[in-house]
Amino acid sequence: MALREHWDSRRAFILASIGSAIGLGNLWRFPFKCYENGGGAFLIAYFVALLTAGIPILLLELSLGHKYKLAAPGAFQKVGKKFEWLGWWAVLVGFTIVTYYVIVMAWSVIYGYFSLTEKWGTNPSDFFYNKFLGLTEGPFSLGSINPILLIGLVVSWIMIVLSIWKGARTVSKVVYGTVVLPWLLLIVFVIRGVTLPGAMIGITYYLKPVFSKLLDPSVWVSAYGQIFYSVSIGFGIMIAYSSFLHEKTDIASSAVIIGISDAMTAFVGGFAVFGTLGYYAKIQGVAVTEVLKGGVGLAFCTYPAVISHLPFAKLFGLLFFLMLLTLAVDSAFSLVEAMASAVSDKFGISHRAATITVSSISLLLGLIFVTGAGLYWLDIVDHFMEHFGLIAVVLIECIVLGWFYKTKKLKDHLNRVSKNKIGNWWIWLIKIVLPIILLYLFVTKFVQEIMVPYENYPNKALILAGWALAALLPILAIIISFIKGRSKKS
Repeated sequence: MALREHWDSRRAFILASIGSAIGLGNLWRFPFKCYENGGGAFLIAYFVALLTAGIPILLLELSLGHKYKLAAPGAFQKVGKKFEWLGWWAVLVGFTIVTYYVIVMAWSVIYGYFSLTEKWGTNPSDFFYNKFLGLTEGPFSLGSINPILLIGLVVSWIMIVLSIWKGARTVSKVVYGTVVLPWLLLIVFVIRGVTLPGAMIGITYYLKPVFSKLLDPSVWVSAYGQIFYSVSIGFGIMIAYSSFLHEKTDIASSAVIIGISDAMTAFVGGFAVFGTLGYYAKIQGVAVTEVLKGGVGLAFCTYPAVISHLPFAKLFGLLFFLMLLTLAVDSAFSLVEAMASAVSDKFGISHRAATITVSSISLLLGLIFVTGAGLYWLDIVDHFMEHFGLIAVVLIECIVLGWFYKTKKLKDHLNRVSKNKIGNWWIWLIKIVLPIILLYLFVTKFVQEIMVPYENYPNKALILAGWALAALLPILAIIISFIKGRSKKS
């Protein structure tokens, strides 16, 4: 067997893990979830989810990868031969997400160039949806491949491949720029956002809780889904990353640092977003709810409109999309790394060959997202992966490690290498509490989805890119687990 690579230092591992956790979702998905789910009420649910699920499951995945020194499929295979498929399911969910995540990264690359001339003009929404994306009337009206988007997609994939070219050794160096730089830029935008006239209108809307919302199960589904998506659990990323750690590494404190850093970045970033939205609402003479656009619209429609009204608009525009790009790139390459490490471990090929193979397949699958209907398919796949991919994976992960494996082994491993010891409460959380919470959230969301189809998309589109895809991934994972692998040669 070839020796497994290691991180340059624990600091590099923590930065890489934080970089994976902190992504585009911190600046647009998180603020919009707050807006959608009662402002401060969502913040309460979010931090409860962090403490009851985010950090405990992060401890679970880090300890599993570190103990067995393998990517997710190999680590679960060590737990029990019949559980290898679960690791493949996790990395396949991540692989699916990166196929469309990179196109959003490509938009950031292109918009960074557009910001130099404020090409979006006086109507950023019309420019983004109609002129830039060439959005068609529905998901089955594909239109043609957009050459500008295709170039941006290829450039983005080149950046990702170069970032993980030599595995942990390359990532150890790259993350110092891709994590620290967006933090510095975020501080600039927070300071600018909270000092704008009218900023308090938006910030009040952000922080003021609508407590009745806490009785709505969908708020808790959104909070837990956001935690899984944001902290990068359920993808196999943290299992792969921890497998590159040296034997003596304080895993417990690392998990807390990673989880808290991600949550606080999202929370602080909310001040930049809502302060800026308050300013824009004031100059437009409308309520905050009328200027806040969800998802990609927040970053590529609302923010460009706001930027155009700021002094030094071109500079702020360039910095904003540079921040989005640096936030996106390490989240993207961590998803690729999780899959590439699994392929390398399973089939005995070099890390470089695995990276090129995984990236090439993902690039080809991502071509649908550079068509005129790309945004529709992106929205559907993203919705189902968050609610019926990640939550399902984490639920089964807790059941398998809690009931078919002695979780005490992982607790003992954590305590052996960590300064702060974990008590038996963690075992019962994994075995009992989390499976109950996750099963309830999964079933509740499933029933809601059946009753009210997502965003009124055609049922055929929801079945094809939603239900069928969500069901296909575990089936594909089982098939891959039956394929005989081979060991790497020294």
